[in-house]
Amino acid sequence: MIAGLFAVPVSAQEVPQAGQTVPVAPAAEEGDSQDIVVTGSILRGADSGISPVTTITAENLDARGINTVQDAIQLLSSNNGPALTNSFTANGAFAGGASAVSLRGLSTSSTLVLFDGLRASYYPLADDGSRNFVDLNTIPDDIVDRIEVLRDGASSSYGADAIAGVVNIITKRAFNGVSGRVEAGISEDGVAANQRLTLTAGTGDLDEKGYNAYISGFFFRSEGVKNRDLPGVFATDDQRSLGEGAPNGILNGQNAAGELNGFSVGSTFYVRPGTTGRYQILNPAAGCFAGPSVTPTAADLARLNANGGLVNGALPLSNVCQEDLTYNYGNVTPDIERFGGSARFTAKIGDTSEAYLAVNFQQTTSSYQGATGVIRGSAPTGILFPQFSTASSAANFAPGSAPLTLPVYVCAARVNCSATNGTLNPNNPFAAAGQTAQVLGRNQELVYNETRSRVYRAAFGISGTFLNDFDYNFNATAMHTDLQRKQDGYVYIQNLLNVIADGTYNFNNPSQNSQAVRDYVTPVNITDASSDLYQAQLTVSKELFELPGGPLQVGVGGSIFYEAVNAPSANPDTNGPSQRYFTINAFGTEGNRTVTSAFGEIQAPVLDQLDVNLSGRYDRYSSGQSNFSPKAGARFTPFRQLTIRGTWSRGFRIPSFAEANALPTTGYVSQSITAVPASFRAQYGAACANDATAATACPTYLTAYSIGSTTLASPDLKPEKSRSFTAGIQVTPISNFTLTVDYFNIKKTGAITSPSNAPAIAAYYAGQAIPAGYNVIPDAPDVNLPTGRPRIGFVESQLINSDTIFSEGIDFGASGRVDFGAFQWRTNLNASLLIELSTTFPDGSKETYVDTLGNFNLTAGNGTFRWRGNWSNTFAFDKVDVTGTVNYVSGYDLSAQDQGDDYSDCGQNPGYVDCRVKSYLTADLNVSFNVNDRVSVYVNALNLFDRLPPIDPVTYGAHLYNAVQGGNGIFGRSFRAGAKFGF
Repeated sequence: MIAGLFAVPVSAQEVPQAGQTVPVAPAAEEGDSQDIVVTGSILRGADSGISPVTTITAENLDARGINTVQDAIQLLSSNNGPALTNSFTANGAFAGGASAVSLRGLSTSSTLVLFDGLRASYYPLADDGSRNFVDLNTIPDDIVDRIEVLRDGASSSYGADAIAGVVNIITKRAFNGVSGRVEAGISEDGVAANQRLTLTAGTGDLDEKGYNAYISGFFFRSEGVKNRDLPGVFATDDQRSLGEGAPNGILNGQNAAGELNGFSVGSTFYVRPGTTGRYQILNPAAGCFAGPSVTPTAADLARLNANGGLVNGALPLSNVCQEDLTYNYGNVTPDIERFGGSARFTAKIGDTSEAYLAVNFQQTTSSYQGATGVIRGSAPTGILFPQFSTASSAANFAPGSAPLTLPVYVCAARVNCSATNGTLNPNNPFAAAGQTAQVLGRNQELVYNETRSRVYRAAFGISGTFLNDFDYNFNATAMHTDLQRKQDGYVYIQNLLNVIADGTYNFNNPSQNSQAVRDYVTPVNITDASSDLYQAQLTVSKELFELPGGPLQVGVGGSIFYEAVNAPSANPDTNGPSQRYFTINAFGTEGNRTVTSAFGEIQAPVLDQLDVNLSGRYDRYSSGQSNFSPKAGARFTPFRQLTIRGTWSRGFRIPSFAEANALPTTGYVSQSITAVPASFRAQYGAACANDATAATACPTYLTAYSIGSTTLASPDLKPEKSRSFTAGIQVTPISNFTLTVDYFNIKKTGAITSPSNAPAIAAYYAGQAIPAGYNVIPDAPDVNLPTGRPRIGFVESQLINSDTIFSEGIDFGASGRVDFGAFQWRTNLNASLLIELSTTFPDGSKETYVDTLGNFNLTAGNGTFRWRGNWSNTFAFDKVDVTGTVNYVSGYDLSAQDQGDDYSDCGQNPGYVDCRVKSYLTADLNVSFNVNDRVSVYVNALNLFDRLPPIDPVTYGAHLYNAVQGGNGIFGRSFRAGAKFGF
């Protein structure tokens, strides 16, 4: 029968099957008397249950209808806003192609992910260009036995990064026979198709023959989803359904009343004479490249002139081309294809030891096709050659910051073209009058992004007993990640300037450009990156003497590991500001370090009712940092039905390679029109300065506005330090029913962060001196107000150890089983309440994020959810199991204190939606039928009631919804069917 629980909030001694050594040791098979060691301990024997542990078994995943480890971990109730989901890949994530967990809302770099109790290599690219993490997509799903989630600080056992907790993926110790699976699924609307195939074969019996060997392979494919595949407003730029005041009420600046109030450049080329005047379609006879056109009325002309015109230039004389960029090109999720193989050999060594050798290979390819490539706009912020340092110097960097210029004459030499050595520019309709032309538009070539990750891993371990009563455990692992990024369709600035200068690029009819010209303008960009991890670890433990509650155990160990990342920039500007691509981020980093560690642990069952555990670890880094991490815990059981437990620990997070040694990274944060001070807006008229009318009266120069936040690395960073404690109770009121409540309190000091940009933004708009530690780079002036004060282009700041981050909350769990004779009922509830997630700054000021969109620096505006949980119920009959699961994520206020708002003041609300994003509740149903002892079939109905995520117009990384809150629910009702066999 398939088990019905999803995440069992119990200590490890309650897990129905034996565990594995952490560090790795063999799991006990049925009839095997070997003691177990669990996540968070180096001692062999039954776990004390002092630290809260959530266990997810392979059977749990089947019961829930979850087909990847990545999805299972993302659905943890303790996972919160800063998580990185696969959907971000299709929306420009720094770490495209990857997925990462964020326990307690403390970011992906504060959760340690282990592979069979050992460290894994980092994903070569950093989350938000700063945080190292382990990609959950690299886990070979087919051989996973269970996942143990330690919801407690664990630096005393594992060292750096285990501040918020540990996710330990444990693979099968042994397998005998042949088993496999075939599975396919798709949404009710015919999107998000997915397929899975697995096959495992093993031989040998550890008890009878002294060995076991198995091999396994799998294939998984998930079809990407486009925005146009979704229903309603999620599919389009047409936001009329959101109410009055919604931007692009129809499309491209036209509101629901049919009035034009702005203009966004699409894939139709516009030109204007010189550097002033109004734009017109370059080739009116060809019409619009995509979508209908709208002819401005006299009222439109008057309104737009009064409001300051357009963000991308003056009002067009000709028709406005309406191009629904979201519908035509938007992506929800990428295409994902994964395949790999694993092998493991385990053998008894004499009477007291056991050794194993395991190897894994996996390839993951994530790809999507996006919008047409921009040829007018800004390349990512330069490093050696920034875009511009002042508004007055912007013209010196025109290729990256201003509309491209079409010269009067073109010639083969590409420089100093004139009537004597060239011809009139065929792309410039004003050439005959001796005027240059400025051009806006896209190159009408779809961009393509692909990340291909290959992971190679080998692990060896031997454990057992020597000198009769000393237990030892030695493990070694090597892991290499090879990542290739392929980007096509992006315009290389200098190549575009070259074909503009010699006239070989056809702007009038881009479809007539030869393939050679297209390939020249958009050369394929391939960037290779890698990461490595090598680790060896030895532990020795012994029972010293008997205490009233049992034997006193002591364990000591040592570890050495080497880790490295080599991720060069995909878009460097080392050869100048034009020798690079438009819109590809310049992020890159490299580094390596060796870490030596010594650690120990004492388990003292002082009384039958009282267990005490003490542990500590010292880590020393070749980069100069060191840290000692102690931990103490106790469990008190006054009577069988009640257990009281608690822990106290200190931990640390080492600065990531990206934080210590990386090229600057730039993220973009949308700026609400009301966040721009009225005094600044006043230069566009009184209506723009009025908050009530600003959304419609201000030019799109301000209403479609994002600030680039550029973060500079610092080699002098120190480790973040943490102090954690937990306190919990476990109640078993009747047989087979358990209730748990665990309080957690985590304080992280010296947190590595880029300081809030709010002071620099406020100072700039107030005309005051920019505070120390910041550099504000103004944007190019509005072309319709060239003498006006420009908006902010970028705010630069360097990473610092400065803040104190506090996370506090409560985990709830309930599990039970009742036998009714003809059937069995199993129930399991997991929920997490986040009471506080806040940042306190050196000056004493404090920002609180729970129930809001913040912290933008960590969550990309995905918010911090107060509640998250799931409840599963299984009814198991003779041959049929039926499992229903309810998933819940709470809503939040459209505000963020790190964006200058007051707490829960709805300060980020654009004005046409409710102040709160609603909570999100979905239900899943799984039915499994055992055909016989060897074959079972199953059907999953996911998001059974077809509930779509609530509207969120502020969060970026997805169109009008929150990808972390909504997850796969955005696909609507989905179905999956499969069959498993085992012989």
